[in-house]
This record gives sequence, structure tokens and C-alpha cells, in this order.
Amino acid sequence: MLAVALLHSISHVFSEELHASLYFVNASLQEVVFASTTGTLVPCPAAGIPPVTLRWYLATGEEIYDVPGIRHVHPNGTLQIFPFPPSSFNNLIHDNTYYCTAENPSGKIRSQDVHIKAVLREPYTVRVEDQKAMRGNVAVFKCIIPSSVEAYITVVSWEKDTVSLVSGRFLITSTGALYILDVQNEDGLYNYRCITRHRYTGETRQSNSARLFVSDPANSAPSILDGFDHRKAMAGQRVELPCKASGHPAPKYRWLKDNVPWEPDSRFRQTVTGLLIENTRPSDSGSYVCEVWNNYGTAEMIGRLYVKQPLHQSTISPRKVKSSVGSQVSLSCSVTGTEDQELSWYRNGEIINPGNNVRITGVNRENLIMDGMAKSDGGAYQCFVRKDKMSAQDYVQVVLEDGTPKIISAFSEKVVSPGEPVSLMCNVKGTPLPTITWTLDEDPIVKDGSHRISQIITSEGNVVSYLNISNTQVRDGGVYRCTANNSAGVILYQARINVRGPASIRPMKNITAIAGRDTYIHCRVIGYPYYSIKWYKNSNLLPFNHRQVAFENNGTLKLSDVQKEVDEGEYTCNVLVQPQLSTSQSVHVTVKVPPFIQPFEFPRFSIGQRVFIPCVVVSGDLPITITWQKDGRPIPASLGVTIDNIDFTSSLRISNLSLLHNGNYTCIARNDAAAVEHQSQLIVRVPPRFVVQPSDQDGIYGKAVILNCSAEGYPVPTIVWKYSKGAGVPQFQPIALNGRIQLLTNGSLLIKHVLEEDSGYYLCKVSNDVGADVSKSMYLTVKIPAMITSYPNTTLATQGQKKEMSCTAHGEKPIIVRWEKEDRIINPEMSRYLVSTKEVGDEVISTLQVRKQIGPQIIQICQGVLGLVLIQVQEPPDPPEIEIREVRARSIALRWTMGFDGNSPITGYDIECKNKSDSWDSVQRTRDVSPQLNQATIIDLHPSSTYNIRMYAKNRIGKSEASNELTITTDEAAPDGPPQDVQLEPISSQSIRVTWKAPKKHLQNGIIRGYQIGYREYSAGGNFQFNIISIDTTGDSEVYTLNNLKKFTQYGMVVQACNRAGIGPSSQEIITTTLEDVPSCPPGNVQATATSPETISISWSTLAKETLNGILQGFRVIYWANLLDGELGEIKNVTTTQPSLELDGLEKYTNYSIQVLAFTRAGDGVRSEQIFTRTKEDVPGPPAGVKAAAASASTVFVSWLPPLKLNGIIRKYTVFCSQPYPTVISEFEASPDSFSYRIPNLSRNRQYSVWVVAVTAAGRGNSSEIITVEPLAKAPARILTFSGTVTTPWMKDIVLPCKAVGDPAPTVKWMKDSLVMIDGRRSIFSNGSFVIRTVKAEDSGYYSCVASNNWGSDEIILNLQVQVPPDQPRLTVSKTTSSSITLSWIPGDNGGSSIRGYILQYSEDNSEQWGSFPISPSERSYRLETLKCGTWYKFTLTAQNGVGPGRISEIIEAKTLGKEPQFSKEQELFASINTTRVRLNLIGWNDGGCPITSFTLEYRPFGTTVWTTAQRTSLSKSYILYDLQEATWYELQMRVCNSAGCAEKQAKFATLNYDGSTIPPLIKSVVQSEEGLGTNEGLKMLVTISCILVGVLVLFVMLLIVRRRRREQRLKRLREAPSLQSHLSPAESRQLPLPVVALGCECLGTRSKALMKAKPTLCTHYLIIFPLTDDRSTVLLTDADFGETSKQKSLTVTHTVHYQSVSQATGPLVDVSDARPGTNPTTRRSAKTGPTARNRYASQWTLNRPHPTISAHTLTTDWRLPTPRPAGSVDKESDSYSVSPSQDTDRARSSMVSTESASSTYEELARAYEHAKMEEQLRHAKFTITECFISDTSSEQLTAGTNDYTDSLTSSTPSESGICRFTASPPKPQDGGRVMNMAVPKAHRPAYSPMYRKHGNLGAEKRLAEPLNPLLTLLKPVSNKMSHCCASCLGAKVRSQ
Repeated sequence: MLAVALLHSISHVFSEELHASLYFVNASLQEVVFASTTGTLVPCPAAGIPPVTLRWYLATGEEIYDVPGIRHVHPNGTLQIFPFPPSSFNNLIHDNTYYCTAENPSGKIRSQDVHIKAVLREPYTVRVEDQKAMRGNVAVFKCIIPSSVEAYITVVSWEKDTVSLVSGRFLITSTGALYILDVQNEDGLYNYRCITRHRYTGETRQSNSARLFVSDPANSAPSILDGFDHRKAMAGQRVELPCKASGHPAPKYRWLKDNVPWEPDSRFRQTVTGLLIENTRPSDSGSYVCEVWNNYGTAEMIGRLYVKQPLHQSTISPRKVKSSVGSQVSLSCSVTGTEDQELSWYRNGEIINPGNNVRITGVNRENLIMDGMAKSDGGAYQCFVRKDKMSAQDYVQVVLEDGTPKIISAFSEKVVSPGEPVSLMCNVKGTPLPTITWTLDEDPIVKDGSHRISQIITSEGNVVSYLNISNTQVRDGGVYRCTANNSAGVILYQARINVRGPASIRPMKNITAIAGRDTYIHCRVIGYPYYSIKWYKNSNLLPFNHRQVAFENNGTLKLSDVQKEVDEGEYTCNVLVQPQLSTSQSVHVTVKVPPFIQPFEFPRFSIGQRVFIPCVVVSGDLPITITWQKDGRPIPASLGVTIDNIDFTSSLRISNLSLLHNGNYTCIARNDAAAVEHQSQLIVRVPPRFVVQPSDQDGIYGKAVILNCSAEGYPVPTIVWKYSKGAGVPQFQPIALNGRIQLLTNGSLLIKHVLEEDSGYYLCKVSNDVGADVSKSMYLTVKIPAMITSYPNTTLATQGQKKEMSCTAHGEKPIIVRWEKEDRIINPEMSRYLVSTKEVGDEVISTLQVRKQIGPQIIQICQGVLGLVLIQVQEPPDPPEIEIREVRARSIALRWTMGFDGNSPITGYDIECKNKSDSWDSVQRTRDVSPQLNQATIIDLHPSSTYNIRMYAKNRIGKSEASNELTITTDEAAPDGPPQDVQLEPISSQSIRVTWKAPKKHLQNGIIRGYQIGYREYSAGGNFQFNIISIDTTGDSEVYTLNNLKKFTQYGMVVQACNRAGIGPSSQEIITTTLEDVPSCPPGNVQATATSPETISISWSTLAKETLNGILQGFRVIYWANLLDGELGEIKNVTTTQPSLELDGLEKYTNYSIQVLAFTRAGDGVRSEQIFTRTKEDVPGPPAGVKAAAASASTVFVSWLPPLKLNGIIRKYTVFCSQPYPTVISEFEASPDSFSYRIPNLSRNRQYSVWVVAVTAAGRGNSSEIITVEPLAKAPARILTFSGTVTTPWMKDIVLPCKAVGDPAPTVKWMKDSLVMIDGRRSIFSNGSFVIRTVKAEDSGYYSCVASNNWGSDEIILNLQVQVPPDQPRLTVSKTTSSSITLSWIPGDNGGSSIRGYILQYSEDNSEQWGSFPISPSERSYRLETLKCGTWYKFTLTAQNGVGPGRISEIIEAKTLGKEPQFSKEQELFASINTTRVRLNLIGWNDGGCPITSFTLEYRPFGTTVWTTAQRTSLSKSYILYDLQEATWYELQMRVCNSAGCAEKQAKFATLNYDGSTIPPLIKSVVQSEEGLGTNEGLKMLVTISCILVGVLVLFVMLLIVRRRRREQRLKRLREAPSLQSHLSPAESRQLPLPVVALGCECLGTRSKALMKAKPTLCTHYLIIFPLTDDRSTVLLTDADFGETSKQKSLTVTHTVHYQSVSQATGPLVDVSDARPGTNPTTRRSAKTGPTARNRYASQWTLNRPHPTISAHTLTTDWRLPTPRPAGSVDKESDSYSVSPSQDTDRARSSMVSTESASSTYEELARAYEHAKMEEQLRHAKFTITECFISDTSSEQLTAGTNDYTDSLTSSTPSESGICRFTASPPKPQDGGRVMNMAVPKAHRPAYSPMYRKHGNLGAEKRLAEPLNPLLTLLKPVSNKMSHCCASCLGAKVRSQ
């Protein structure tokens, strides 16, 4: 009972924030009921800190005492009641109310009353009576229990022929009755009996067997079978009021409460057994009537229900009480629960009664008010509420602080000026509120106009006093003191205030000092400043001995232990005001000597003696007065004490001592100095004597006895008791006093509970050290009442045999023994019985012999003491019923219920256990388990193993049959062995592959669910803690790759196996090192210095070890020249192992770009930022060429080219002319930007030598070639300009010079293939220069300039190279990790200008934010770090040259490693489920390689709409759902996200019933309406919906048919249209639009028509090109716009219309080539599903149509238009555009064409065609197919018709999974006459269907193209190439329409 009470109690712990506290650990413990055979332990429900002293008391307040063997209080405060026989029952001990107290320095509290009651073990029988019932009616069996034990007996089950009854027609009520519903004839064939159990002793009883007599139904009035008289219940409980009746027909029931019909209520429910009331209330109390009736009569049952309201709790407010001594404390106690309760207040365990300072108010005395709290009033205060046997309490601790005033804050020393206001403050705390006074130099402050004192009281209860001086004067300086005092004490504070002004000394008064004490002399100085304060006596500077101390800072002189001869006299205070000025004052000290009494003591006196005591004053100033006192008062004259005073002496005389003279005598001497006293005690001693002498006494066993003994004497005598056991010669020993034996104040000895061993001699000894001790002994006789000390509580016999029973009685003689049977006295003279009696020592043994048949029960009475004997027949016991109490990994705890014991005590149990696979022959047995036990634990089992268990019971008769056999599987335990064969393999610089095998089978201890991998850095400075990764198991051999590790770092790793029970031991730590990687940082502090024109010295700092990522192999220096024309020189690199290098052999005066990187065995690291350094200047080289020509008879022109190697800045050119060479006749200077010179005044027909020299700051360079020239009158035409190559960026104006001289002036012509065309963009200047404005790529080529006159001609050839932006790089993905992507690329054509660098752009999927990185031109790869795990990214790369940025590369996509979370199917989601709580096992969530970022959990009961949500940022191993509804089905959904995506999991679960049982599963049923509608209504609804859907579908089909007919009519008009020729008219007659081209392209696969009919694979693409003036866009058309309806497999067809502008801006257009159709280039939809049945196809045609007059470009995205090239010329750029296929799934990600979506119809296509027919020049137009391809996302390989340049297609298979890319480079046209086809990219996606090639089945397809012959005629220039891709497609398309 106690264990249950402790388990279900609600702990109420209340602890204050104090150094000491008290609290209750089990405040609800109020009753303990136990069996007398077991005893009980009751712990004190109170405790405290520091440890408390625990004591137990009876409810009367008497502290309990130990009774050996019966009651004992342990040191820890536990009260123990020992087992006892019924004869030892004592109401005072075994049925009483107790309480305990806990005490420590913080106070004392008492527990609630605890009623302790013992239940005696007495024999009883239970009976069941036969019953009658009609078939089909109800039968009720009741278990009849004796009233003496009825309160402790519970019916646990009913049996039908030894088989326990279960639910169905058999119902067991809460009162233990058995209801048999719908009685059948076979119910009368069985025996029924009930099984009961004693609640406290655990004894079970089985009733007799009863029968049910079943009769046929017969009409009869109702008869009550089961009812109740009264019931008691506590509020809130469930109560069942039984009412059951029989009758025929079946009766009806009605309930009335207090004679009022019962109204339906949700709390009241009529059941088959009666009326069930849920959650009872006090208002439910009353009289209940159950009325029963049928057609043949009525019956009623009346019972009364009592509902008691429990005491819920009492609460004291306030909860924290801290106050001060003298304050008021108020406490209030509120009670919830019952009314009419009794309330009491306690302080430190003692009840509080109203008094002078204590008031208790309120209706229920709930308010406690205490005034003037004293220090002793602190402690624990309790409020007790009691009603009947219920009680509740609460307590608080009242802490009283010392109320002595304390200075909280105050003013400090300061210096002020006269007239300055001063405010001084003192903040004081104290209780009561202190009074504050102010003094200046010990004189009270006088309030006046300038001195004001005020004070306030703060909210904290502090007193703040202010002294304000409004106009400070010099006299206001000095020591200010604030003094605070209240009834608790005084405190003062002082500080000096200095007022500037002349220093002076306040007047001093003479001082009187007391010899032997300390004296202070103060020199009060006012004014400030002053230099020093000194004291003098007799002109001697003080101090001059050790007793003098001078405090110079405040002018105080201290005289310690003043002596009259030395210290008396005049003292002078001297204050040094200025260095040469001082002031002084004197004070006289008078020393007075106080009296000194020579000590005296009273000697030892006895009564009647005489006394004389002198009091002598040996020193002190006269006169002296001497007086006497006794006990602090003047001596009364009645005592007869004589006092004689003579001068300095006084004597005290007493002639006859008596006890009245006892006391303390004090001699007091006084003079002017002081009063002194001396005290001594006079004790008149009286020998001890008895007042009451002890005498022999009798004591009754178990009662109290007082052994009287008292004495008197002085001093008060001490009484000691001694004891000698037994009646022999006394051997007295001291008696140990305890709670049972106590010494009373008068000396008597109290024995509270007399025991038999207390009998013996007792000695009372009295002493007081005066005279001889006295003593007296006595004898205590213990009288024992008659009691039965032993009898057979239950005795067994075999029927028909003799049986003897003995009864032993003990007590005072004579003892009469009488035997009774069932209240009848047994007559010993009867032949069946024989009674014999004999005495053995103090005992009487009576023996009863039963000779014949034995009755069921015998009662034995022994002189008023009762003992019961039950006689039963013995047999072997029934086997126990065993059940599992607890199953663990290595043990199984059993619990069993003993059946019938065979009327013989169980002597033991045998437990047998075996492995399930073994036989019972190899069983493990545990024999002779104690019969006192009902549970046992089998240990040393193996985890996760299945065992069979059975039991046997044994008594002295024999062994039972085997019990029910249990089959149990032990729980799993954490594995005992580590994983095997753990191996590490570094596979990259950041990854290590770990492989291992499962632990040995016998060490797994269950199913291995997963593993934990622990890893840590093993290098110095590494983390000592392991990082843990949990993974699920996949089999016996496991492999896992650890990623994101540090590069080239040593790691230690261990592996642990996990099962459901936990984690096993780790494997031995294995060490390995990640592979080397390239350095992650560039060398730092790179510096370069030019040391000469050809050398540069470079230095840098080395890398830190943590960024090296390997073993340093060396450094690489990359450098290149930045040429003057903006081009880049050759990129070179040099390696070295040193952190410095000198580059030599460089170009002179050249700007170099330099980068440095470190490299390891893994490769090159990150490059440093570019630095630029120019080599030093040097003399230039010779001019590259020189020409000279005669312009006239006296003039020669000289031209030259700049030096190939300038080697510096050209300052000038010097032209030399000689005749003859080398004699210089003339030297001319030309500016550095001039490249020709006119030399005049030469002689005709003479030859001159001419050469040119360039000059820099370093000097004159080498001379050019020396040429000879002769001035001529008839000078032939000569061109001074040199032949060569001219390079220019596109879209700029270029001048091709051609300077010619001659006489006469020559004419100049320009040629390119033929005579150049002069138009608005091309012209020739008068000087012969050829100007091309807005140069284009087609302007490139060889231009010849021819100059001629009458005397000759000359020609130069200039190669014009137009530089364009570079082609797009070929971008690929080479490597991915979970946080990085490495890109590599192959540069495209540089456009005629060196690549200056790259711009890498990247964007996260579904993001419009693009980031960019500039990349060095020498780089060919780049790694992006710190990317999101498991995320798709888009990348483009743009090259830049001197012209500008080129085309953007195709968008490629790559995904970092990792995937969305997944939940392992092998993991159980629900770890445990009970009634209100569910624990979820989240270990099954796998993060997919990316850290979990969010975890969202939602749950709700079925049938509700509101979700309960819980969110976390991380995922724990488990999660608990609290506060769930009992026995309820729930929906659960979880969403776990990481950067790669989210995963969801749904589940259903049900909480358990209150008894732990499961609830039925969810059943989907059709809910019928009240009218009886069911599934028919649902069927009607289904038919209605189906009809609506069919109607909608028919309407949709009709609309499609109508639209198809309209489309056919349009196409018919299109076919019947006249030729284009008839619609053409002269262009000048009307305003013609620009050309429009509409093309259709359909491609059929190579499969048969039959296959295509069954499964169409048709793809269609239309491109309409409008050359407009100022707009450019691409419009995307789809099948939906043309009314196409897909069959079986839906195909999406893309139609593209291009509008091209006439002119383009300089630089590249916005490249939208890498976005998907219908999307913005920077965004696209993210498809989360896998490949669907619908494939997306994309195809596009682009036609190039050169115009002779208008530059109308029909390219889609390129910048140039192809033009005819001379044979052998090479184009630097390709003029086509690629498209990549796309499928909107993650599985088929790719780059797509970027266009802007628009819609079109067949009407638009027809209008475009009609428009084209009206264009006059269309017939003669020349088209070039630049793009024609079909892309199918399901294809493995795409081809491009009859493409002759398939090598321009480049496909790169990604090296990592998750990468989807498509690349295609445009073809490089070789000449203008070729048709340029676009190569089609290869889609890198495995497992797709074959591609339908465009060039298959051409014959069949051409036959289908006849309806479009007119249009194909127009396209004849391109038909050879186009027919393969378009003709058949177009024909097939038209025919299909």
C-alpha cells in the first residue's frame, strides 16, 4: 500500500532561494494500510537543506518511542512497524494517526496527518450460491465475502469449470458480480466459482462451485437480482450503480434521483449493469431509485449515493516572505476543494493561537496577521486544512532580517569655496525606520536660513536624509556626522567638509579622563588649506611614548590606558596655516582614578554556619561609597544580614545560614570617576533525602507504568535509575533512557510500553555532592494477560484421518482453554473430540484431537483471547499462472499468480527455461524459489533470442503440473563486437572510402540497423572529438564515402554498429591521409621589377601549409606580353622551386602580365592576381621598310614603316640623304607619328642614297635599308604606301591608305576581286585612300591599289582583317562535389584578336540572380567553391578580345552531389506508443549527403482539420509527441528539407486505451442517412458526374472538328492560290514590305508508316523571318496554336519567327541562346517529377538571304552575314546558331533556345505566305540554310542531314553523374558558294529511344511534297541541301492536313 501511495503521489517541492530550506517530498501521503504479516516502512515525507532532523509524533503531539520488535524510528526518519501476530495488536501503535516533523536552521515543518492501520491476517472463506434463470434472461452470481474482511477483498475473476470467463455474454461488474446475459440451456451444464485476492496480504481464495438452473421462459413479474444499499465515492471518480432484474417479458428500467425522473446527461449512461456516472460531483449525492417493470408487474431498488469532495490543496500567499525585525507580516491561506473544513496555523510545527501581536481573521480563519515581529518569530509557517480524515497543507518560510540601521550610501570628504552651496546625503536602511540626526564637530546642527535638514522614504523602505547648506562659510567646515538609530541599534557615518578660507581652531573644552581607559582629544580645525596639525605637551611634540597616537590628517590625539601621573596636564594643538604662520589652542586633561575592589569569593558553607566577607577598595580617588546587593536588588532586612562600612572597606556578616541566604552578592564601589562592582555566589548546601521512596510495583504487559522516586536537597540532587534483570541477586546496570523509558522531572521512571523483559530490580540513586548519596531499590513484576502465543492458523488434514491441533497460551495462571466450533462449545466428552491440557513452564498447551469427519472451520477461545483455525484437506497445488513482467536484453522478469495451494503451504517453485530450438531435456532449472516471492528474474540470457519458460509449484504433498508455457524473445542489446575488416581508401583530396563488414553474428545482439562512422583529424592540433555520421545498413559488407574532408590531412576513423538497443563498441582506430590536391590559394606578395630591357626579377611568398593541400613541387610563373596593338603575346610559363625567379629573353620595353601559382603532385593551384611590369627602354630596331620615289625633277618622297621592335617610345625619325653614299649631305627629322618625308631641292638626274633611323630616349637605332632614288622630270607613278595586312575591329570606320606620287600626278584605283563598289559605306578620298565605314566581317579580304600615270604604274595589296568578338567557348563540366563544380572549356575562334580573358556567369536553378567571375586568358578550367549541396546550377562563359565580349556559350547545367532526404524503409518510425505520448524514431532519415536544414512535423486526429505543427532547424534521433488524446487515430506527416530538396512522409498511428490495449483499426464505411439511403445515393452521384464529364468531352470533340474544318479550308485556299509571279508587280508602283520567308519542317522517323500511325513521332517546326528596320525578336509558336491534337504520345512542336533589324549596334548582341523555349534566359521551371510520356521536340530553320542594297540580316542571333570568299580564304567566325533539346524534368535537364513566347495560327502562316508571293525579288533570292536540325530529348544521337562539316559538332560526356549538357559549335564556311548546315548537338542522357534521322526514306517523303511544288520552286537555290530535311516533311505535313 505504501509503495502504491508513493508511486501515485504528487510531489510538492517548494524551496526558497535561501541558504537553508525545507520541503515535502510526498505531500499527498495520508494513509498507510498494511498487512500484519508484512509490517511497513513509512518514510517521513519532509526533507530539507542542510540535512534535517526528523521526528515522529502521535496526533496528540506526543513524540513516539521505540518499542523493540514492534515499532522503530530509523536514523533517516523512516518509521517501521514490524510484523506481529494478531494477539500483539495494539490500537495505539497499529491503528493510529501519526505525523512527522523536519527541522533545520531555517525552521521546522510538520507533515500532514498519516493514518497507519494494520490489517490482521485472519482466515476467511468466500461462497457462491446456486441461481435460477429463464432461458434468454439474465442470471447473476455474487461472490459472498465475510463482512469482517469485505473491505480488503477483491474479486479478480470468475471461472466456469476452471476456465476463466472472458467477455461476451459473461460480464463481471465493478462490484465483482457475474452477469450471464441471454442465458442458454448449456449454461446450466457448468460449475461457477469466483476467485478473490486479499488486497494487502496477497492471499487468494477460491469459492465453492455453484450451478445455474435454467428453465423455459414463463411470464413473470420482474425480480431484482442485483442492486445496492449505499455507495460512497470521491468527486471526479466513476461510479457504477448496479440494478439488474429478471422477468418475462424482459423488463424495462427507469432511474429516479430524489424521486425525480433522471434526465439524460452526458455524464450519466444507462448500461447493461445499471447506471454509470462519469466524473461524479457532490451534487450527484442523493437517493436513487431503479424502477423495473413489464406487463406482469413492477419492482424497484432504492440506494443512496454519497459523493465526497476531496481537499485539493491549500495555498499560502505570499510565496516568499522576507521582512525585518519589528515589521508586520500577513499571510493568507486559500483552500480549493470541499467546504466546512477546519483551518489551523502553525509556526515551526507549533500551533499558533491569537495573542497580543497575533491576529487570525476571516470566515475560516484564513488570514494570519503578526505585528512587531521578533527575531524568534522567523521560520516555517504552515496552514493546515482538515476535514474528516482528509488534510492538506502548505507552508512558507518567513525570513526576518536584522533591523539594525545600515548605511547604504553617504556623502564623502570634499573641498568647497565660501558661498558655494553644499548638499550632504545619508541613505540608511533599517527596521523600524531609523531616525537620522546631524552634527558638526560633535555639536548638533542648528537649523537656520542657510542650514536645512530634510528626509524622504524611498520605495525600497530606505530613509534618505539631506543636509543642505545654501551659503557656505568658513565656519561651516569640519567633521559632519549623520547618526541613524532605531530600537534595533545605532550607526553613524562621518566625513570632513573643508571650506576654503583662513585656517583656525574651534574652541576646545577641558577633558576629564578615566585612568586605565582610552581618551581622545580632538583639534577641530576650520578653514582650508592648512599644512599640518601637531600636538604638544610641555613643549614636547607628541607622541613621545607608545600609548600616544597623533592622527595628523584629522587632528585627533589618542591616549591609550590613561595614567594619572603621566597623562594629566595641558595639551596644545598647533596648526601650521602657512609655511611661516601657525595658530594653536590648549586643552587641560584631568585624570581621575576609578575604584578597584580586591576580588573575594564565598567559601563552601552548610546550613546553620556563620559568614563574614570583607569588600576592600584597594585604589581609587576618595571619597568612595560602598553598597551591597543580593541577586541584583538591595539586601532585604528580613534576611538578618549585617553590613559594616569603614573608610574604603565594607564587610557582610550572617550569623545563621539558611537556604534563604542562597544567591549572588555584589559589592559596589563608587567615586567621581566611575562605579565598579564585584560579585560572588553564596551557596548553602543541603544533603539529599527522599521525599518519595520507591517500592515494589506490578506492571501489565503492553501498558505504561511509573516507578515513583523523588528527593530534595541543595543543589538540586541528581536521580539515576539502575536495573537488574530477573529475580536473582541484583546486579545493577545503568538504564539507557529512550522514547519508551523516560525520566520524569520529579525523578520517577516512566516505562510507556511494558515488556516481559522489564521485570526485575530497579535502584533509585540520589546525589548532589553534599553529604552521602542515598538510594533505594524496588522490584517490578510484569503481569502478562492471557494470550495465545501459537496456534495453527490454518491446519490441513486428509479426509477420514485423525487430526490433532495444539494451542499454546501464555499469561498469569490459571489459564482456562476452551474450544469452539462455529460458535458452539465443543464438549470434550463427545466421542468425536478429545481435549487434553498440560502446563510447560509458564505456558499451557491444549490439544484437540478430531477423530472422525472434519468440519470446515474451528474457533478457539482462550480466556477472552480469540484464535481462528481453518481445517482444510491437502493435495498437490495447482500450477501457477505466469506472465511477463518485463523483458530486457539479458533478462526476463516473471510474475506469477498462485492458484489453489492444495491446502498446504507452498514450499517453493521450480522455474524452467530453455532456448526455443532446444528440448526440455536441456533445460535450465531454478529450484526451490522462495514461496514468499511472486516474481523472479531469469538472468544471463542472450539478447534477441527466443526462450520457452514454464513453472512448477510445490508443497509438502507434492509438485504441481507444469504451468502455461511462455515463449519470449529477449530485447536487443547494443552489439558486443565491433565491425570487422574496417579498411580506408582515400579516393580524392576530400574523400575517403570506408569499407567494413558486420560484427560477428553472435556479437550482434539483434538486427544491425545501421552504423556510426567517427572520424577526426589525427594531425597535431586536430580535434580530439570524433565527428559522427550515422548510416543505414545495406548488407553484410558496407561501404561509405566521407566527403568534404580537409585536403591532404591525416584522419583517424572508427566504425560502430547500431541496432535498436544502441551502439556497440568501436573498431580500432585506423589512420589514413586524404589525397593531395592543388593548392587552394595563390602565392602572396607577388612583386616584379624590371632589371634590364630583357629581364624581369620576380619574388613571392610561399603558401601556408593548410592551403598547400599536398607536398609542394614548385612554383610556376605564367607570363605574356601585352603588345601595343592590344594583342597578347605568346603565353609562356617557367617553373622553379624557389620563391623567386628572373625572366630573361624578354621583349624590350614591353608590358608583361605575370601570374604565379604553386603546384603539387596533384597539379597547379590557384593563380595570383595579374601584375604588370614593363621592361626597360632600349634603342629601337631599324625601320621595317623604306620606299623612295621621285615626285618631280627636284623632289623625292621617302616613306618608311616603323621598326618591328620599337624597344621604347619613338621620339623622332631621322632621314639621311647622301650623294654619294655614305657622305651625308642632308639630315632631316620627322615627327614620331610621320611615316613619310618630302626631300626638296635635289638635282635632276642624279642618284641619291636615302635611309631612315628611329630614335628613342635610349638613343638612335640601327639604320634602315639604304635605297637609291633619282629625281626625274617625267616621274612614273609610284605608291609610297607599303603592302601588308591591316587589322581593325568591326563596326568602325577604316581607311586603307594608298599614297602615290609621280609626274604627272597618278590616278588611283582600288580592286577587290574586281573593281570595288562605291556606295554610301565605301568611298575613295582625293589622296587615294579607300574608306570603309562601319566595317563588317564580309569586308575582310585582299584589296589592291593601282596607281598609274603616263610613265608607269604601281600596285600594292592590302589584306584587310576585320576583328570580331570571339566565338563562344566550348564549356563542359569536369568534376562535381557536394560543394563545388569544376568547369573546363575549349576556346572558340578568337575573332582575329587575342583572347583577353573570360567572364564566367553562374546562377542557382530557379534564380534570376547571376554571379560572375573574371578569369585570366591563360586559364582553361575554374572551380566554384561553397555551392549549395545537391543543387542545380546554370553556367555560361563569355570570351573577351580586343573588340569586346563574344557570344555567350551555351548554358550548361550541373548539379552538386547530394540529394533530398530519404526515409529508410527498414527503420520503424514509431519507437513507442502509449495512451498520450508517441516517440518517433527519426534515425531512419538519411540526409542524402546534404545537411538537414529544416524539419517540419504535423499531426492531427482523424476527422479534424487543424494540424498541430512542430518545426526544427535540425534533425534529432527521436521526437516525442505529447498531450495526445487517448485511444485516437492520428494522421502524421513529416517534411524534411536540405539544400537539395524536401522529402515528405505520411503515416497513421493510434494511441492506446487507458488500460494499454490497442483500439480497432479505421474502417471505411458508407454512412447512411436517416431515410435509409446508402450506397444507392453514392451510385446516383457517380452516374451524374460521369454524364457531365461525357457531355463536356463530346462538346470538346465537336469544337475540335469545327476547328479542323476551318483549318482545311484555309489550306485549300493556300493550295489553290495562283503562282507568286502573278502577284508580283513593280516595286516602285507600291510600298513593298521587306521580304518574308515562311518555312515548315517536318521530319519523319525511319520506322515504317504502320508504326508511325500507331505511335506518331512527328515533329514540326516553323520559322518565319521578317527583315524589319528597328526591331528584333524571336517568337515561339507551338502545336496548340495550330490546333494540333496529339494522339497517344503527345509531341510539342516549336515554331519560331524571327524579326531581324537592318543594322546592329557595335559589340555583341544579348545572347539568349541558352535558355529554354518560352522562358526568360535567366529563369526556367523546375520539374520535380521523372520523365513523362510526353517528350519535347525542338527544331529550327534559319535562312540567310544576302541583299544587294539593304543589309537585312536574317541570322537569328549572330553578328555577321556570310559573304562569298575568295578561294582559300578562311572565315574567323561561323554565322550559325545552335539549339539544344530540353525536357522539363530533372532527369532530362539541358540547355534550351532562348526566345520570347508568342502564339500564332495557320491564318498568320497563310498571310505570311501571301505576303511572300507579293515580293518581286523573292524569285531571285538566294538563301543559305544556316540552321536546320531536329532535337529529340529521347534521342541518343542527333544528325544534321547532309552536313559536310560534322567535325564542328563537339560533344563532351560529363565526368560526373548529375551533369546534363549539350554543346555545339557552328560550322566554319569555306567559301560563299557552299551551303552551310548546322551541326546538331549530341544529348548526353542514357536510356532514351533511338532518334529519327532526317535523311531517311527520302523517296517516299518526296512523293508527299507535290502540293508545295510552287513554294519549293522558289527555294530552288537551297533545295539541294534543304530537300533532305524539309521537302518530305512539308509534303507530309500538308497531306496529313
